[in-house]
Amino acid sequence: MLRRYLRLMGVRLRASSLLAMQYRADFIVDGIISVFWMITALVPLFVVFQNAGRDIEGWSFGESLLVIGWFTLLQGVLEGAINPSLTGVVEHIRKGTLDFVLLKPADAQFLVSTERFLPWRATNAVAALAIFGYAFHLLGRGPSLVGLGISFVLLGTSVLLLYSLWILTVCAAFYVVKVDNLGYFFTSLFDAARWPAPVFRGALSFVFTFIIPLGVMTTFPAEAMLGRLPWSSLGWAILGSCLFAFVSRRLWKRAIGRYTSASS
Repeated sequence: MLRRYLRLMGVRLRASSLLAMQYRADFIVDGIISVFWMITALVPLFVVFQNAGRDIEGWSFGESLLVIGWFTLLQGVLEGAINPSLTGVVEHIRKGTLDFVLLKPADAQFLVSTERFLPWRATNAVAALAIFGYAFHLLGRGPSLVGLGISFVLLGTSVLLLYSLWILTVCAAFYVVKVDNLGYFFTSLFDAARWPAPVFRGALSFVFTFIIPLGVMTTFPAEAMLGRLPWSSLGWAILGSCLFAFVSRRLWKRAIGRYTSASS
């Protein structure tokens, strides 16, 4: 079963790559624009540290760059692998074409989640590696092997959290149909993940830790690379991501159960 779904994902990824490469000039321009936006994401960090002239909430400029690196990497995953497919679900529901997906002999959530990819977003991964390298150059040391291993695990939990949050957003489309603005709101909210979690206090700290765990997605992996993430935080991150995945799966099954096509 797992091999079958991996093969199906490979077919869809190859189809998206061929479609994107069909117009090579557009492919290159999209990649250049993506790099430009990644560079602009660094500007606020430079401005804040230039004006402050010191560490902010215990985070130096080099340490904050690690958070920016994780933000850049996850932004590529979000906009290259999650958004393109799941935003199409809303159109399927609105037009009643979700029936064609449900009739196929594969899990509907898997099919709608792998419908389309944007391969040129892989530039985010290259940029993230460059930012990590520059950050550790400024810090004058490199990450430990244990830290890299933990951050790799946290990459999996962060992607699972992002995907689960988007599934929860998509489930709302079964009840209110038009959730475009909610999608834009979530994408804008994700921009806050570029800052270290201690910057946010009070209600925002609670929201970005437990409701929309942006701090878990970017600050935790950065702390793991610095070798100062407590093991308990790693455990909570794994447990929390599994809980989000479980809840989103249950709500998806429930939403599909009440779905009626436009022709019904």
